[in-house]
Amino acid sequence: MAKKESQTKSFILRVDAETMNAIEAWAADEFRSTNGQLQWIITEALRKAHRLPKKQKKDPEP
Repeated sequence: MAKKESQTKSFILRVDAETMNAIEAWAADEFRSTNGQLQWIITEALRKAHRLPKKQKKDPEP
């Protein structure tokens, strides 16, 4: 069975304890996981900087 390619990539991020505590508290306030909060922060920063790749429209299936 072939391995399905993942749409996400994993990486290690080093963050100081004070910043991590703030991210964890923010995530809890937003009912997100810490990972989900970090993904949201990064996506928002990319969106505001107009750096997100444009989504391609999919052709409707016949």
